[in-house]
Amino acid sequence: MNKIIILSLLFLTNINAQKQETQPFSKYNKTIDSLMQISYNRGIFNGNVLVTRNDSLVYQKSFGYTDGSEQTKLIKESIFSPGSIAKEFVSVSIMMLIEKGKLNLNDKLSQFDLGLPAWSEKVTIKHLLNFVSGVPQIDYKNVKNDNDILKKLQLLPSLTFEPGSEFYYNNNSIFLQKRIIENVTKKTFQEFVKENIIIPLKMKNVGFDLTYDYPNRTRSFDTHKQNATENSSSKGWLWVSIDDLNKWITALHNYKLITKKSLKTLLKNQYFKNQKTSLGSSDNLFTTHLHGGQFYQFEAAFMSEFKNDLNIILMSNNKNQSFEIIGSVHKIMKGKSFSLPKKSIYRQIRSKCHENIDLGIQYYYDLKKGYSNTYSFENPGELNSLGYDLLSSEKVNESIKIFKLAISEFPNNANIYDSLGETYYTNKQYTLALKNYKTAIQLGGTRGNAKKMIEKINLILKK
Repeated sequence: MNKIIILSLLFLTNINAQKQETQPFSKYNKTIDSLMQISYNRGIFNGNVLVTRNDSLVYQKSFGYTDGSEQTKLIKESIFSPGSIAKEFVSVSIMMLIEKGKLNLNDKLSQFDLGLPAWSEKVTIKHLLNFVSGVPQIDYKNVKNDNDILKKLQLLPSLTFEPGSEFYYNNNSIFLQKRIIENVTKKTFQEFVKENIIIPLKMKNVGFDLTYDYPNRTRSFDTHKQNATENSSSKGWLWVSIDDLNKWITALHNYKLITKKSLKTLLKNQYFKNQKTSLGSSDNLFTTHLHGGQFYQFEAAFMSEFKNDLNIILMSNNKNQSFEIIGSVHKIMKGKSFSLPKKSIYRQIRSKCHENIDLGIQYYYDLKKGYSNTYSFENPGELNSLGYDLLSSEKVNESIKIFKLAISEFPNNANIYDSLGETYYTNKQYTLALKNYKTAIQLGGTRGNAKKMIEKINLILKK
């Protein structure tokens, strides 16, 4: 009789514990759903969202459509480009081979029969993993395939800087890591990932370099509902559903692919304290993992907490305010007050600024006058992103005007002065670049970048 009573009490205790756990999840679910519905109604999110904790589902839903035609609604199996998050699969593959003894962090590029110049004797795998190799970015607009990319690299006469001395984030590091994997395994990068990651993790809605007609594959589109022409000259880029991306993140954080030591090595830049790696970024205590990526109008982002095994993932084919939304979801999960995301002023005025910068700026002021509560005017990153958007399109003068607008709006923001300094530097207006970099330092600096650029400019002016 006593055994029966004890078993009954244990059963009831277990049921009550489950109810206590389910109740807060239900509370989070409703609040997150309200946030996401408002975000969708405001036109700042089209995509899939997934929140899990301790391997249990907190919230999952699809908002919007598979492309700009708005004919087909998204489902949870919809496949997106995760942008730079796909780079995680490259670096983790490298680490898997290191753990198997087939590679070493200090192995040099020259060891892998890639036909590269003498500078390959200086560049190690460790340099590539941390984006400090000094290999300059090649012109990806004028290459058609991986062979073209390799030929361009083989013709590079020298490095931009001594390996390990500076940070420079570019896709050459990822391209070269893939070639190393293929050299060592005698398989394509795609084959290696499929055999060692995709199949073991039972990832189902996933593939490489997917064509438009691939089942469940989405198209990205802009604010005008125009589908983007999504081309990539290099191969081996992963496409994935949100559930499969969650499988990847969970497996990574539970050390099912690489050891805890290896993961920490990849999460922390080994040369520069405040710079990211191909896995994004983490805090000093390795309690969180954040990463985001973009490809045309695709945008994917996630925030994870190791302790609670918490994953907050957004995947969109109409990039907008993903990180802001994730920040609000995280606050909901922490029981903190949160703000509703606003529309992106950058995205709203972008096309006008590309067509006519003066009309674009006037449009900015018109919107600020009439819709200050609708658009994110208080976020300096909006104008900063637009400035770099114009700069990457080789519209330097337009970029300068936007950064000047940003400074007038945020006169105490060191990062914007740093950005304007970079634009002047790109335009070889070194005196103006120096002036803005010095102001950035006076306002608190930009993690040493402004100081470094001042030293570089002074060397140029001395010649």
